[in-house]
Amino acid sequence: MTPSQITDKMMENDFFSQWLGINRIKDAAGACILEMTIRKEMLNGFGIAHGGITFSLADSALAFASNGHGRKSVSIETNISHIVPLKEGDVIRAEAIEENCTNRVAIYSVVIHNQKNEKVALFKGTVFRTEKVWEVT
Repeated sequence: MTPSQITDKMMENDFFSQWLGINRIKDAAGACILEMTIRKEMLNGFGIAHGGITFSLADSALAFASNGHGRKSVSIETNISHIVPLKEGDVIRAEAIEENCTNRVAIYSVVIHNQKNEKVALFKGTVFRTEKVWEVT
């Protein structure tokens, strides 16, 4: 399967990523770019985007990038640093890049920018690469 076919398959049942309103810009083995718009229901009590929103976008980018190699991969450790607050209407773009990939573990960095091209969050994720492969069904 191609990286795009794998991401299509993953998105079929990924109702949370669908709810986020993710637009896929790039699907590749070991890389991914996603974009979405901050909506009113994503804001916290301070009137800024809940931290879970940027985390979730980055986590989806991690999942699509790491599974793009064709082996089913799952996160085992993640962390995020929020740099700039986001408001309703902001458009954010997450770019996942593979930093290291071995037979069993891979490490990714995900940088999130806003529509002004400001870095708004930095995410790092480690995945476990299972022996299961993605197959056309």
